[in-house]
Amino acid sequence: LPTLAGARRRGYVAEGFKLFTDRIGVSKADSWIEYTILEDCMREVLNDSAERKIAVLDPIKLVIDNYPANQVEDCFAPNHPLKPELGKRVVPLTRELWIEAEDFMETPSKGFFRLTPDGMVRLRYGYVVKCTGFEKDAAGKVTVVHCDYLPDTKSGTPGSDAIKVKGNIHWVSAEHAYAAEIRLYDRLFKEAHPGSGDQDYLNDLNPDSVKTITAQLEPSLKDAKAEDRFQFERHGYFVADKKDSIAGKPVFNRTVTLRDAWQK
Repeated sequence: LPTLAGARRRGYVAEGFKLFTDRIGVSKADSWIEYTILEDCMREVLNDSAERKIAVLDPIKLVIDNYPANQVEDCFAPNHPLKPELGKRVVPLTRELWIEAEDFMETPSKGFFRLTPDGMVRLRYGYVVKCTGFEKDAAGKVTVVHCDYLPDTKSGTPGSDAIKVKGNIHWVSAEHAYAAEIRLYDRLFKEAHPGSGDQDYLNDLNPDSVKTITAQLEPSLKDAKAEDRFQFERHGYFVADKKDSIAGKPVFNRTVTLRDAWQK
């Protein structure tokens, strides 16, 4: 992110830079500016403008065993929770879904309110489900979670809140999901003041400044155009890469996380 061209490709917007310069002011003296200030400015601007979408970055399979095998049901998600005028979009629900691996825990820690054996959670925009079992691979890693759904609990329908659950997780239909390349960009340097003193700034480069993964996205994201920006719910703000995205196959870059992951 050392150039304006690089910042634009990552999804940084002009309005965010303007807000940043307004906040830091002007000084003739050399000084360090906390990178978090720039990130917060981008979050503030993108939170207002970016439509919401669902993305599962570290997917495992969730099978709703008592759901009809060939049924496809429409669930409705707002495009922006603070802008009802932007309307809603259809998110298809099927028997097999992708959920985040971190949303299931075999032996839950204190304060974990997502999916656990015999535990219940709400599928965001969908039904309440109860975990009935899970499968592991030869290495002991959970690969499939099984559950049953409660038919009278669909979000937005009368009586849907009769059963209270603390957890709420996002998901995408395994049948309809778009498998996309995602680039998880992070800070270029691992130190706040790279190269300070007699140190070589190259020694302060963050080896994890970018990770490339394959994620499962809601199907509407397949139609994203270059430089379209979105908030991936629970994850952060992302942009369709201006160079590597092609029609029907966009590649996404993470602009900034929802909150500062470097806080100490």
